[in-house]
Amino acid sequence: MNRTYELMFIVRPDMTEEDVDKVISTIDAQVTTGGGTVKNVERMGKRRLAYVVRNFADGLYILVTIEGPGSAIHEVERRLRVTEPVIKFITVRVDEEQKRLDKVKKIRDSRRRGQGSHAAAAAEAAAQAASNAEPAAAPEAPAQA
Repeated sequence: MNRTYELMFIVRPDMTEEDVDKVISTIDAQVTTGGGTVKNVERMGKRRLAYVVRNFADGLYILVTIEGPGSAIHEVERRLRVTEPVIKFITVRVDEEQKRLDKVKKIRDSRRRGQGSHAAAAAEAAAQAASNAEPAAAPEAPAQA
């Protein structure tokens, strides 16, 4: 069963663009041989790490969106553990979150439509009540002498 995952990994800051491209192409090849596809690759650039990891204070962040089976992701993670330029990585399954967000959006849209028709009906009822009500008689002012 294919699921959607986001893989964020950090590589050493002293790597060249060609070396980063090699790491990304290796991940892409591993995903495709595992039966998945790489949907998107986003290079987020050089950023400061929250704490020093392997004597590095900075790192090049890369976000890869993958669609595929869990076995392919497992193999990619195994390869990232032994890849020397990769400082840190994390994989998150986002398909369940996307389903949840779609469900919440659907509920919000249905409530908006419900409130819109309910508000229109209430306004129409108030207008009808105002037109049916008879005007109240104004109190007479006492005569001045």
